[in-house]
Amino acid sequence: MRDRLTLALAFVLPLLSLLLFGFGVRLEIKNIPLVVQNFDSGLMSLDLVDRLFENGQFDAHKWNGSDPLRNALDTGLAKAAVIIPPDFSRNIRQGHTALVQVMVDATDVNNARVMKNGVIGTIDGFIKANRLVVDKSPIQAEIRLWFNPGRRESLYVVPGALAVVFWIYPSLLAALAMVREKESGTILQVYAASITAIEFLAGKILAYLLVAITMAVFLIVCSNLFFNIWFIGDPVPYVLGLVLFLTSSVCFGTMIGTRMNTQSSAVQAVATGGFTTALLLSGYLYPIRNVVYPLSLVTLFVPARWFVQLSRDTFVRGGGWSYDWYLPVFLAVGAALFLWMAYANISRMQLKT
Repeated sequence: MRDRLTLALAFVLPLLSLLLFGFGVRLEIKNIPLVVQNFDSGLMSLDLVDRLFENGQFDAHKWNGSDPLRNALDTGLAKAAVIIPPDFSRNIRQGHTALVQVMVDATDVNNARVMKNGVIGTIDGFIKANRLVVDKSPIQAEIRLWFNPGRRESLYVVPGALAVVFWIYPSLLAALAMVREKESGTILQVYAASITAIEFLAGKILAYLLVAITMAVFLIVCSNLFFNIWFIGDPVPYVLGLVLFLTSSVCFGTMIGTRMNTQSSAVQAVATGGFTTALLLSGYLYPIRNVVYPLSLVTLFVPARWFVQLSRDTFVRGGGWSYDWYLPVFLAVGAALFLWMAYANISRMQLKT
């Protein structure tokens, strides 16, 4: 309680990070600025324009001049443009093919794909609503969204954000605590005493594990208050996996602290080796299957990968032991590996002393 930095790293900054991830990260693009140049005054073209702006994905954007590309797309004021020719409604009434030109800003490839599919889906809905094509398909799919029928992005983002936060701050606390022992010189008293390396590490790890567990309970409660996230099904696999994951995080930070000699270098090591991998190689933002080989092999050694999967299953799917039985095993292996590496570092330091 006397160390305000530790208190902030244990509770204040994790909460701010959770709120930042929960409210700031959005994987589904919405409110896309769209310009429409309608040269046709018929009812069909007006209906299509209304449907484009009523699907909740696009926002109308005003533009000046006769060329929407130069005045909207090229200047970055709009991300897509739809140009309806003057013979659009007449061609539909006569049974001919009516052309619509769609131009999409493909600077961001993923968003370009979303915008393209959004326009195509709106046009398909327009065709079906006006019965312009007779559907003779013998198969009609009835699609139901499972587990998250309301398409709440927070239900996907927040459980993953918890895993990232649980990895960053416990490891950072443990790393700074170990480095401070070196900077203050108190680690020499440990070397001179009869305490063994494993006893010294156990004391450090258990102390910060208790802090990490308290932080985790606090953030889970805050997740329920701010994002209405709570356990689905049996919480026992998550609780067991959480303890193992926090142990792995603390052991990772302890391992970093035994290698670094300054707090700044420890922070950089945790940020590079911990935060970056937990953010990019855990499946939090991007699916693991999108990670190219051989970098995909590295994800097998990132504990956050397994806990992200466990967290999302617990708060979204509720699969239980039948689905999550192997995840605590991987987390336990990770904790044991980092503990062994920290023990090896401390043992070498004692021999040098």
